[in-house]
Amino acid sequence: MAELGKIERPTVESFEGKRKLYTVPNIYPLKEFPQELSRLIDRYWQEVEEQLLRLESAGKIAKIFCENVYSEGEKGLKILKKTNERAFDLVRKKLDEGAALLSLEDRELYATYLDWRNCLTIVQTEEVFNTVFNAFQEAFKKRIERFQEFIDKNISEGEAGLLIISDEERLKIQFPQNLEVFLVTPPSYDDIIRWFRDNMDKLSRKAVQSS
Repeated sequence: MAELGKIERPTVESFEGKRKLYTVPNIYPLKEFPQELSRLIDRYWQEVEEQLLRLESAGKIAKIFCENVYSEGEKGLKILKKTNERAFDLVRKKLDEGAALLSLEDRELYATYLDWRNCLTIVQTEEVFNTVFNAFQEAFKKRIERFQEFIDKNISEGEAGLLIISDEERLKIQFPQNLEVFLVTPPSYDDIIRWFRDNMDKLSRKAVQSS
C-alpha cells in the first residue's frame, strides 16, 4: 500500500489501465469535541480533499465506498450526513463530479454487528461477555469479508475508487493483488492522533464525572 507523501511519487502513466483504490481514515467530527480538536478535524478533511485531487491525476474517482452506508446514491448520502457531515461534504462533491456512491454495508449484517457491539457495553458477567464477544467477532469477520468481496467486484479495470473507513477495519481487509491501494494520511492526521494521546486522561476524567 502506498502512503501519499511518504514515498517517491511514481509517474501517472505507471497506473494507467490499473484498478486503484484511495483509502481515507474516517474521522468523525462531534459537537462535544473541544474547539481545538474540531479545528484539527476540519483541517484534516480539507487536506484529504486536496490530496485526493492530486491523486486523481492517476485516475478520477468513479466509485465511492463508505463504512456505515447501506444504501446507494441519495439514500446513502442521507445516512452519511447523519454520521459524518465532513465526509458527506467530500462525497457530495465527488458525486457532483460523476462518481457513484455504493452500498458498502449489507444492511442486515450491519444491524447484527451493531446489536452485538451495543450488547458488549452492558454485559456484567464474564460468561455472558465471552458469548457476546464471540458473536460480535463473527459478525465483524463477516462484515470485513463483505467489504473485500464488494470492493473487488465493483472496481473495474482502469477505474479508481474511494474508500472511507476506520483504520481498525481497513487493516483487516485483504485487498486483491491487482488493486493499487493508496492510503491518504494528511499531516493533520498525525496531529489528531497526538491530540487524543495527550488528552486521553483528561477526557476519561470528564466522562467519569458526567456519568
